[in-house]
Amino acid sequence: MSRWVWGAAAGYLALQAGKTVASLRAASAAPPAVPPADPAVAKVVVVQPILSGDPGLEDALRDNLLSLAGARFVWLVDEDDVEARRVAHRIVRSNGSGDFSAPNLARTVRSNGLGDRLPRVELRLCPPAPDGVNPKLAKLQPALDDCADDEVFLVLDDDTRLPRASLGALLGGLERATLATGLPAYLPGRTPWARLVEQFVDNNAALTYLPMAPVTINGMCWAMRVADLRAIGGFTPILHNLTDDLAVAGAVRRGGGTICQTASPQWITTTVESPGHYVRLMHRWMLFANLLLRRQPLRTVAAISVLHGTHPNLLWAVLAGSVRSRRPGPLVALLSGRWLLLQVVHRRIYGRSLHAPLPSLVSELVQPAHLGHGAVQRTIRWRTRTYRVRSDDDFSPVR
Repeated sequence: MSRWVWGAAAGYLALQAGKTVASLRAASAAPPAVPPADPAVAKVVVVQPILSGDPGLEDALRDNLLSLAGARFVWLVDEDDVEARRVAHRIVRSNGSGDFSAPNLARTVRSNGLGDRLPRVELRLCPPAPDGVNPKLAKLQPALDDCADDEVFLVLDDDTRLPRASLGALLGGLERATLATGLPAYLPGRTPWARLVEQFVDNNAALTYLPMAPVTINGMCWAMRVADLRAIGGFTPILHNLTDDLAVAGAVRRGGGTICQTASPQWITTTVESPGHYVRLMHRWMLFANLLLRRQPLRTVAAISVLHGTHPNLLWAVLAGSVRSRRPGPLVALLSGRWLLLQVVHRRIYGRSLHAPLPSLVSELVQPAHLGHGAVQRTIRWRTRTYRVRSDDDFSPVR
């Protein structure tokens, strides 16, 4: 038994080392993270669909106004989301002035206190999306309609913080490709469940997005020139797709475009208060991963399965073998090598270590269970909404 356990440990480390080398090479070739000049920032339209339900919402929105000062912000809020409207109004009033007495009208407000680089905020109230229509994409299309062709359309989730230097990397990516997308990273969470989510993303994002040619985008943060986005029909052709990131990536490719995966992080904070919340979040992500695999050719499915589905099973094999044989050597070697590889990736990509040993280990061990859950359970909970998912373009709300 000892021989095969050592072999499994060696296989795990070889696989992770190969992905680490490929990730570091890709990061070296990626657009540099350099703060862009003010005129370039002034051409950026930061479009944020906003949905209440996360206690960190207001802080995340405020931080982006500061870090991306000079850009134009468009905040898309559901008509019936009273709390999101309250948060948006409070932020805009504290940064400037505005008349919200006519709540059905979009309002553009210039804030004060930041010299020549003033955030411009437009609040739009959005009607409910019809059944079978992606609510996020339905909000984005009207915002696109009001943009100029020479602007940059940047989609940023409401729980995501984009540093100014990472914006520079996205704009640099648009010099190389049709679409540029960011690399997600999590800020430390307050609960054990948030730490599990954080470690899942931080330990896998760079090793997943960077080694291979992009098969999708990071839907939390991506950018396109408005003219290029209009050239592929905007969001109208993909309104009936549930996974907006996969749908946008597919539309770009069908239009003959290319995708640039940057290696500069966007920082995410998601409040995960309970084990149920954690399971629902991971289930949604894994179901979306299953939808992604359905669209890929067999060779791509095989490559993704080997690169990203093998290591948790090897970890389980080494753990079980070491416990059964009462010889911890293979497990100690694996965990030590794993720690070292993650340190190298984190410090090169993120500038500091994001590794928390115990949550990191647990998050990897439970990945097979989450993947199986996503494969068999077709109903997802997305903040305040519940959907029954049959395929990427066939879903309906559950009431």
